[in-house]
Amino acid sequence: MTAPVSRDGIPEAGESVFLPADWRGDAKTPFDADTAFNGFISTNVVFALEQLGLFAWFDENGRLDVPEYCRAQQLDETVFRRLLSAAESFGFLVVTDGQVTPAPAWDDLRRKLGFFTWGVGGYHDVFASAASITRGERVFGKDVLRNEAMVALGSAQADLAMMRHLLDEQVAELDFSVLADLGSGISERVCRLVKSRPGARGLGLDISASATQLAAGTVERHGLTDRVQPICADVLDVLFRGRRIEGADQVDVAMSFMFLHDLLVDPSTRMDVIPALRKAFPNAHTFLLGDTTVRPRGENENLPVFSSGFELAHALMGVPIYTREEYENLFREGGLHLRRTIPFGAPHTYLFVLEAQ
Repeated sequence: MTAPVSRDGIPEAGESVFLPADWRGDAKTPFDADTAFNGFISTNVVFALEQLGLFAWFDENGRLDVPEYCRAQQLDETVFRRLLSAAESFGFLVVTDGQVTPAPAWDDLRRKLGFFTWGVGGYHDVFASAASITRGERVFGKDVLRNEAMVALGSAQADLAMMRHLLDEQVAELDFSVLADLGSGISERVCRLVKSRPGARGLGLDISASATQLAAGTVERHGLTDRVQPICADVLDVLFRGRRIEGADQVDVAMSFMFLHDLLVDPSTRMDVIPALRKAFPNAHTFLLGDTTVRPRGENENLPVFSSGFELAHALMGVPIYTREEYENLFREGGLHLRRTIPFGAPHTYLFVLEAQ
């Protein structure tokens, strides 16, 4: 099935947006106990393999020699072999006489690796505390924290694998000299976009000090220290508490990804977020806002990657999330014209292209 599309091949505002096939998911429900338990173990195995460098290694090499790799990386070979054996049992790797090669399933893991970094690295403690949060014994943000650096890294990995080409297509159509990324994580995205546009500059705002510290390294690695500025700032302070950002009045295009729902938590200011965003960046002619939405429920209850984790994590954090239609109404009421809604890589995630009126 194909969506009705505009002349450039992308659904315009008001046109139907059909879900990509992989958003329907391959995980059939209900899960049995074996699948549920092994799924938990396998997510931790995948995250461990990423942390131990295997994804990067196989990006460059066809196979891995276990003793040689353990010597080079200073790993406990006995433990490493057990980890590889677990990965082989899940169908991720093929292990033969100390030689390891990726199995066919590896490519799909590679593409979706950011979700494992996000879930296991970033939200492990949140999920593990679900019962105590539910009982009111612990509170997210006080007794339970997420790993902000891992959340930022996972988001960057997902962006690279699944979203960047879609964003690049939209940015290529825009005229801008200063770009602002709100909730910029490690600033990989803003650096890439600024680097592709000669003479452009960028601001990357993120509340996390650890992510901003990583961002400084990202900017230096791209050779953009004179063009991209990572700023540790709470965007809510900018919108509602008088925090001024130098250069905000020069921004032509403001964007945020997987972050808008965080700005809408307080019901008393929810309807003011979009007008405040326009005021904070008064000369921005375009806003590119991407976020994950509530997964529609229907007859097909197969689960895609990410959706169930996103929804549960935000419930445990006390952060509401929204449907696509609710977002589109919010933009309209806030005075932004919705040009188009684009399925944006990760399941039930959309890029909203909005024009200031």
